[in-house]
Amino acid sequence: MRTVGVEEELLLVDPETGEPKALSAAVLARAARDDTCEGVFEKELYNQMLEFNTHPQADMADLNEEIVRCRREAARHAGEIGCTVAALATSPLPVSPTVTRGSRYQWMEEQYGIAVQQQLVLGCHVHVSVDSDEEGVAVLDRIRPWLPVISALSANSPFWQGRDTRYNSYRSRVWQRWPSAGPTEVFGSAERYHGRVADMVASGVILDKGMIYFDARLSQQYPTVEVRVADVCLHAGTAALVATLTRGLVETAAREGWDGHPPLDHSVSLLRLAAWQAARSGLTDELLHPVTMRRQSAESVVRALLEHIGGALADTGDLERARETCVRLLKGGTGAQVQRELLARNGNLREVVTGCVRHTQA
Repeated sequence: MRTVGVEEELLLVDPETGEPKALSAAVLARAARDDTCEGVFEKELYNQMLEFNTHPQADMADLNEEIVRCRREAARHAGEIGCTVAALATSPLPVSPTVTRGSRYQWMEEQYGIAVQQQLVLGCHVHVSVDSDEEGVAVLDRIRPWLPVISALSANSPFWQGRDTRYNSYRSRVWQRWPSAGPTEVFGSAERYHGRVADMVASGVILDKGMIYFDARLSQQYPTVEVRVADVCLHAGTAALVATLTRGLVETAAREGWDGHPPLDHSVSLLRLAAWQAARSGLTDELLHPVTMRRQSAESVVRALLEHIGGALADTGDLERARETCVRLLKGGTGAQVQRELLARNGNLREVVTGCVRHTQA
């Protein structure tokens, strides 16, 4: 059974005002004193962010428990220095992010200018094990049109600099400012994939392979495919769902590769449209169907995803739980919808942040 690991980026905020706090170095120093947190928490591009990494898990219930535990540990360490964490993919309140010290991050700020100075966004990255780079590239080629559905399910960033963007995942639109971000063409082989990456690094526009920000890529560090399209999810259960569906997509794509089924040959232009539609609508309106690339209701597109990967989900015992969680999201709303409901109920964005703090640690 394929193992799955999750990286989540959390926003450090003042527990009373909801304002982002540039305290990641202090939180990381606290966590470093705790033997149980060794290797779990890491610094990120901005001082207002804290990242954690789960262990590879085969059982999705275990993964869900670890995400909950890591979020609570992050909140505990943050609380010791007077802040807390919120699973928000953008800050609802205005923020001027500060870049973490280090030569790599300083190079990025110099190279990309205002894009780095403004781009405080927080995502959820899912790693799924693969047997080889060849299998991994076969997977990358076949999961491309399904990734916008994952983005829609995870949508959790409706606000930007104190304003409603009218998007459900505005994080994903901001992320497109990176020159290497977005969907990719069909590679066809590991050799072609690695050749493309080498050419991109050789261009000098990006610093190294770590700045290959494809929607899905081969991991540099692990024998995994890394899917990078999701917002950090408001609820741990949604993050576990994203991981479950991603594993189902990887397994289904690998089986298609073994059986010689070619990938859908959608252009990058169409995939960008599907990603935009998912960011705009989340689950509140229509999405582009991954096969036809025509508009259908979000419910029907989510149902198509579950049907597409149903065999893989059934084999791991995840099908019913995935269905139930998708139904709850379709009825109860994504993180973006919860944020807008909090604003409608309370009338100010501070209450949105503090309300989301409670959801993060639930």
